Amino acid sequence: LEETFRKFAIYGDTAASGNDMTGKNFSKMCKECGVMDGKAVTSTDIDIVFNKVKTKGARTITFGEFQQAMKEICCKRFKGKSPEEALQAVYGLMEGKEPGSAGTTKACKAGAVDRLTDTSKYTGSHKERFDESGKGKGLAGREDLTDNSGYVGAYKGQGTYDQTH
Repeated sequence: LEETFRKFAIYGDTAASGNDMTGKNFSKMCKECGVMDGKAVTSTDIDIVFNKVKTKGARTITFGEFQQAMKEICCKRFKGKSPEEALQAVYGLMEGKEPGSAGTTKACKAGAVDRLTDTSKYTGSHKERFDESGKGKGLAGREDLTDNSGYVGAYKGQGTYDQTH
């Protein structure tokens, strides 16, 4: 149980030591472990219990305060059982659980993204920005670089004057 507490305590906070838990992580833990079922125990109940057990002015609870909070919640969650049985049932729900990352965004490379990054479908002046293999030309593809060699633009026989004379 203490290991589960520590895993949820450090969730989402790289600087957290794992010895105390924020209200957000406490709520997440109750939701993911099945303590908060939406009927007998709601998110409001979780927040009320969290604020009741934490020390005044603090924003986190310790493991001892967490156990106190579980004693308050267990009777509400498992109504027909004795306080000890209810507490064991709540601990049974939490044992060995880890914070999940359900609902997090995954990068997609399909549909519109593929079309936008496919250089073979580029037309007009945009096509000039890529070579045959689809690799970008960099600055040469974006700007018209001036040729200061003295030859007229688009002259095919550049560099052949010395050979003919």
